[in-house]
Formats: sequence, structure tokens, C-alpha cells
Amino acid sequence: MSQAEVSSMKSPPVPLGTLIGRELRNEKVEKPFVKYGQAALAKKGEDYFLIKSDCQRIPGDLSTSFSVFAIFDGHNGISAAIFAKENLLDNVLSAIPQEISQEEWLQALPRALVAGFVKTDIEFQQKRETSGTTVTFVVIDGWTITVASVGDSRCILDTQGGVVSLLTVDHRLEENAEERERVTASGGEVGRLNVYGGNQVGPLRCWPGGLCLSRSIGDTDVGEFIVPIPHVKQVKLSNAGGRLIIASDGIWDALSSDMAAKSCRGLPAELAAKLVVKEALRSRGLKDDTTCLVVDIVPFDVPVLPTIQTKKQNMLSSLLFGKKSINSGWKATNKLSAVGVVEELFEEGSAVLAERLGKDFPSNANSGLYRCAVCQVDQSPTDGLSVNSGSFFSPGSKPWEGPFLCPNCRKKKDAMEGKRPSRPAVTA
Repeated sequence: MSQAEVSSMKSPPVPLGTLIGRELRNEKVEKPFVKYGQAALAKKGEDYFLIKSDCQRIPGDLSTSFSVFAIFDGHNGISAAIFAKENLLDNVLSAIPQEISQEEWLQALPRALVAGFVKTDIEFQQKRETSGTTVTFVVIDGWTITVASVGDSRCILDTQGGVVSLLTVDHRLEENAEERERVTASGGEVGRLNVYGGNQVGPLRCWPGGLCLSRSIGDTDVGEFIVPIPHVKQVKLSNAGGRLIIASDGIWDALSSDMAAKSCRGLPAELAAKLVVKEALRSRGLKDDTTCLVVDIVPFDVPVLPTIQTKKQNMLSSLLFGKKSINSGWKATNKLSAVGVVEELFEEGSAVLAERLGKDFPSNANSGLYRCAVCQVDQSPTDGLSVNSGSFFSPGSKPWEGPFLCPNCRKKKDAMEGKRPSRPAVTA
């Protein structure tokens, strides 16, 4: 074969504009679209929500964009819900080191969520107001979803495999035996409301205060064994995408997770949110504030998630999540998710702050100052203690090794663990 013949078989030169177009299309395939809708009906006017689809890990860099969706279901007033809506995101982001890669950012996010929730609670309690709020807080970065929650609002995931999964844990004392044990071990009392004649009625509550939840932000009139430390779960979708339904208990008291997902499949997110609220109203009536966010995470060329032909869950449940690590810690992987399969990266729900902040928290040791892992205030190591330290140390130990807590956050930690009275005693 002659050189001329070989040359004629080569592909013709591709214009630069075509190459750039291909590259842009590839990027769009790799990074999903996030489409959302919201609907609500008010009974008490204590539900609030947050939608921020234009956040950036690196300000000014559109390639580092991520989205935040959250629901705040207030009780005993609206102050805590409003305060959390206005401050929680900033408090979470302030706990993440600057100028790190996306993978490192996602790995730091679960710990930062814990710090942000606790910091927000400390700041709100300084206002001496008695309201509280549940929080379900969702961060979407690419195909990775991270959900942090306290209380009984809920976030579910509906995938193309047809299996509906729960990304949150309900912190209702009535249903969560582990939380009941933790509250009583920390000094609280759990029981039902006593009425005339000694009869007990209603759901299990924590006393003092009578709160039905074991975790929340705010509630300064309740013992600090009602903690703001969230359950956190992080998963990675396949490039088939998925749908999140984030809603307050006004939805979940009326609909199961499966009912909510099935009621709106195949519909655009905005219409889907309205239909979920309508279905809850039809099922139970308007007995509570009812707020719903529907978020579709879809490939660039998919306008609406298609209707799913539901299969038996027992055939798919083993495929839905990857094998869970024993320590429920971070699992880095370079493998691509199979179509319809969701990969679990992280899950932890402990209410012990030392277990949630870990032992490798970055410090500012070179400057001679140590940054509080919760409130991000720099102080001398002699002014605070490690989150992993007890009251006494061996002669060779350094009380500031590990995550550092300033005195104020250390007091908060001890109070949540029942190591000191949650409130100063009131004397006559």
C-alpha cells in the first residue's frame, strides 16, 4: 500500500470548534442537571425551606458549583427555624478547609455538617429563645448526595431501579429505642403525658420540656441531651440519576416513602412536589404544616426522569447500595457505578461528638494557635482541650492533641453527654 493510499485512509482534520463542542458535551454528561420543585400548605406557619442551586466551592469558579436544599420544621415558635435557615449553611462551609480538591471537599463534608449543626445550636441558644426546629439538609455535588438530619423530617431517594430508600433517620422517641436509651443515660426522662387519674396519653416525650424528638436545633427549655448532632449519609448515584423527595412530617405522617415516590413518578419536579402535597392532604387532611421539595438529579440530555416499572424490592435491595463498611466511614473508590445502582460512601449517626469529629481534624499548629473544630475560633492550646481527652491526663499527654475545642464548645460537648447540668440550677 502506497503512502498516498495510507494518507487517504486517515480521518480528516477535526475543526477546533468541533473538538471543544465534544468536550463540553462530555462535561455535561459527567455533571448532572439538578431540577427542582417546591410545594407547601401552612397550618401553623412554622415550616421553612432553603433552596440554593448556585453555591460554589471556589467562589467565581462555575466548575465547582453545588446545590443545597433544606427543610426546617419549627416547633414552639419560628425563631429557631429562621435562624437555622439563615446561618446553618455558612457555619457548615466555614468548617471545611479552603483550596482542597472536590474529593477532599466531599470527604470533609460529613464532619463539617456535624460542626455546623452544633455551632448553629450554640449560637441560637445564646439568644435565650425557646423554639426549636428539625433540619433535613441536603448537599448535591455532581452525582454525590450528602444528607444531614435531626428530627423527623425526611429525605428519600427514588432511583431508576425502582427501589425507594431512606437517606435519613427519624429521631422520634416513640420509634427510636436507641435514642430513648441515650436520652435516659444522659439524665433525661422519657414518658407519656400524664392526665387526670394517672392515665398516660400521646407519644413518648422527653422531660423536662415534653419534646417528642431526641435531636433538634434550639429548644433551650429542654435538657441538652436533646442534641443537634445530625445523622449523616453520603451516597453516589450512577449516571442514570435519581429523584429526592425532602419533606416535613406533615407529608410523612400521611404517606409512606413508597406512596410518596409512586405518586409522582414520571412527572416534572415542580408538578411532582405539588402532587405529593395534594396526596398527603387527600390522605390525612391538613393537620400540620406540609412542605415538600422534589429534586431530580438527571443526565444532561434527560428532561424528566422516566416512569419506573417497579420491581420486587427483595430482588433489587442487594444492588441498591454497595457493601457497607463496618465502621461506616469514608470509602474512596474509582469504580463507576452501574446503571441504577447507588454507592454508599459514608453513614454515621452517633450522638457522641468525639466520634463524629474524628482524630485527624486539621489544626493550625504551625502558628501556635489551635482552631476550635466546632466554632472555628483560634485560641492557645492552653485555653481548651481536645475533643478526645478526658478530665485528667497522663504526665506525658498533650490535652490538645486531636480535634481542639474551645472552652465554650467543650462545655456544650459535656452537657450533651450528660457530664454536667444542662442548665444552671434556679434557686429561690
